[in-house]
Amino acid sequence: MSDARAEILDRIRDATRDVPGTERPEDVLVERGYRVEDEASRAEIVERFAEYVAEYDATVHRVGEEELNGAIREALERRSVNHLVIPADLPGGWVPEGVEAMRDGADGKLLTKEELDESHGVLTGCAWGIAQTGTIVLDAGERQGRRAITLLPDYHLCVVHEEQILGLVPEAIRKLEASVEGEGRAVTFISGPSATADIELDRVQGVHGPRTLDVLIVS
Repeated sequence: MSDARAEILDRIRDATRDVPGTERPEDVLVERGYRVEDEASRAEIVERFAEYVAEYDATVHRVGEEELNGAIREALERRSVNHLVIPADLPGGWVPEGVEAMRDGADGKLLTKEELDESHGVLTGCAWGIAQTGTIVLDAGERQGRRAITLLPDYHLCVVHEEQILGLVPEAIRKLEASVEGEGRAVTFISGPSATADIELDRVQGVHGPRTLDVLIVS
């Protein structure tokens, strides 16, 4: 056993020395006085979401519904993306002319991991956005597809409608109960492009998901 691990375990034993052996977690009431609803205005919540998403090195643009197709086309052109993965139920009007779109799950056929990896990127909607943390939530629901299609491509263009943006994390957790407990869907929380750091704190992007994230917030 490493010295560090032994030290951590010793600290845990010291901290729990006075806990009776028969005690169970449900025996102790935990104060849960955190906020469960954001009282800010809708405009403030959306603005905070856009600001925090951008702080994670994602590119954020706010567009009207009638501008969505053009904004998607501009984003794809800016990233030189013309070979795109999309969920089977993504609206056809979202895909610009001249872009080769591969619908995952169309006619029951799933794209292979090689096809996903070789694509230029993926275009999806989302389940929710969280203004408190600048997080996008996917629950494999409408316009999102299965989890794999947003993990393997190197680029993710995500469309978030303003009405999908929630103020606080507890609001999102409550909204996800039906899809998680009722349907057993996988849930992914995205806070900026995928990034990790090793023990030397060398930051690397794209290890656990897309290296580049663009977000279109639609009013």
